[in-house]
Amino acid sequence: MEIAQMKSLIENAFDGKGPDHTDAKVQEAVAMTIAGLDNGSIRVVEKCADGFTLNEWAKKAILLNFRIQKMSVMEAGDLRFYDKIPVKQWTGAEGVRVVPPAVVRQGAYISSGAILMPSYVNLGAFVGSGTMVDTWATVGSCAYIGANVHLSGGVGIGGVLEPVQAKPVIIEDNAFIGSRAIIVEGVHIEEGAVIGAGVTITASTKIVDVTGATPVITKGRVPKNSVVIPGHLPKEFSAGTFGVPCVLIIGKRKESTNQKTSLTDALRDFDVAT
Repeated sequence: MEIAQMKSLIENAFDGKGPDHTDAKVQEAVAMTIAGLDNGSIRVVEKCADGFTLNEWAKKAILLNFRIQKMSVMEAGDLRFYDKIPVKQWTGAEGVRVVPPAVVRQGAYISSGAILMPSYVNLGAFVGSGTMVDTWATVGSCAYIGANVHLSGGVGIGGVLEPVQAKPVIIEDNAFIGSRAIIVEGVHIEEGAVIGAGVTITASTKIVDVTGATPVITKGRVPKNSVVIPGHLPKEFSAGTFGVPCVLIIGKRKESTNQKTSLTDALRDFDVAT
């Protein structure tokens, strides 16, 4: 089945404009899409020459798949689970280092050269080559994690399945996400950014660049090579003035040095906790 036909069947079934998820052709299209997400030939978020593209139809396929699949008992050694979506079964041929008990659901793609410490990657997600998903880090549904990214211990990358038009979290190549940082609600971290430990960025979090003479406030996107730490802004309430969370851009990684050196420099120069 061609991609165009798969897309048409899935979109019509999801939008109620054609046969629904009980139709054999729709089920075939959904199964092929999930298999494509699993092997990397189809992606929810695709990197293009001019940025990133969201394939809403692939998200619709994931949601239809939940309607199609039935609950069943799944076993892993002495452990038993009860769910609809099985987890990947590794053979070693994938070129991925998988440290027990790392879990990846079928429908997520992990590139050769990635390292998974005990962690969790949800379906629809993409993890690039050379990326480390460290201990107890989670990568949510449909998130895009680029190449040579480090997700430190306990990092939470949010999942975005619904609404289908919502863009998932994007972490571009060579970014470093510090311990216990939380990135959710479609936030975009550009290439080479360093996110300090404990930083939380949501779609509404104010991102304050304090490197110039006056602060510059944005939301939803951390620029390339930025070094980011937690901060607070004063806000008036009926009970008085209190600090509300924000994040501060306090500098830039140097592009003139290699990634390992520039990361070391960033942590040393700006005293960023990781």
